[in-house]
Amino acid sequence: MRITRLTAVAGAFALAMAAAACGGSDDSGSGKASGIVGKASSDKKLVVGVKADQPGLGLQTGGTYTGFDVEIAKIIAKGLGVPETGIEYKTTVSSNREPFIQQGQVDIVVATYTITDERKKAVNFGGPYYVAGQDLLVPTASTITGPEALKGKKVCSVSGSTPAKRIQTEYKDAQLQQFDSYSKCVQALSDGSVDAVTTDDIILAGYAAQEQYTGKFKVVGKKFSDEPYGIGLKKTDKEGCEKINEILKAAATDGSYKAAWDSTLGKSGQAAPQLDVTKLTNCS
Repeated sequence: MRITRLTAVAGAFALAMAAAACGGSDDSGSGKASGIVGKASSDKKLVVGVKADQPGLGLQTGGTYTGFDVEIAKIIAKGLGVPETGIEYKTTVSSNREPFIQQGQVDIVVATYTITDERKKAVNFGGPYYVAGQDLLVPTASTITGPEALKGKKVCSVSGSTPAKRIQTEYKDAQLQQFDSYSKCVQALSDGSVDAVTTDDIILAGYAAQEQYTGKFKVVGKKFSDEPYGIGLKKTDKEGCEKINEILKAAATDGSYKAAWDSTLGKSGQAAPQLDVTKLTNCS
């Protein structure tokens, strides 16, 4: 009887362990489904964090979002099998991009999101889909050809921004004027109170592409920093990161990347850049 009782206990323990193992397998499957590939496959939905106040990149008008980042998001969604009707856009700002990803409020972030080593500690990145760089926006007839020509010129940027700090430290002969938004800087350029506006070139191109500024401004096209824009997603979602890079590789050759640029930032007169797939991230 003792042997039979022990055998029964052992059998019950084995069954419990098997059930736990099955439960672990389910959790693992659920974990996979929580990644963008699994979610897209099962739900045909994708929540995307985008900017709402950057012309040509991510701009919200009423309930509609437009811009290059939005078009890139559509390319990613399509590659994941998600129709445009399955995309939900959520407005993000620079300070909440990592929290939004980590808390699951968004699946991906496409919002002029520079890839940095510090940020890679918190989130994963696909891309870069564009390498921005600090540049100058000037009137079409301006003779300013780059940052070395800023001596004695009035240059506008946003208070506390990296571009403003770079002008202060590296181009001290320029007369830096600072506002709390790039829109105010561009307005100052429009009324002639400053000679140039400086921030990432892609942001400047967005302003130049606005209807009210068509033909008035040009982006100098001489970058003096590198800012690789990536697509942020959960740190643990290596499969999703690799899928994003796969989709970007296809977009570089099938014409969809160029079409995304031409329909948005291309309106500034700036030619579509080449998407350098050799620089795509090593997903971790």
